[in-house]
Amino acid sequence: MLSVSSSRSTARPGDLRRSYDAEVAYDEELANRIRELIAAEADVTEQQMFGGLAFLVGGNMAVAASGRGGLMVRVDPAGSAALVASTTAQPMEMRGREMNGWLRVDAESLRTKRQLTKWVSLGTTYARSLPAKQPKRKRR
Repeated sequence: MLSVSSSRSTARPGDLRRSYDAEVAYDEELANRIRELIAAEADVTEQQMFGGLAFLVGGNMAVAASGRGGLMVRVDPAGSAALVASTTAQPMEMRGREMNGWLRVDAESLRTKRQLTKWVSLGTTYARSLPAKQPKRKRR
């Protein structure tokens, strides 16, 4: 289970700010399961990216319900090789190149709450360790 301190937001899953269209191609059930796990996290937003729905902490991507199925997880690059060696996760590839610190976890490895919680916790912990990004200003 994700640890949540009392200083964090008490937002409910439906309260998260969404910046995407209602028509999407990712696994909505998986996205809802992720929302349940991070509902109490502070500074969480959702954004369509990489063909799926990403969950950002402080403006940094933590996890995403992938448009190709399963989960994309951002982890500490120093520990990604160990996670690949000890779990079913695979390095994420973009344009034929492995992205260090980005992993794909297939849907079969996310069936239980415990399985999903592990990956969401890894992603949110790493995203929270990064400097928060300032929101982009809208052009006039």
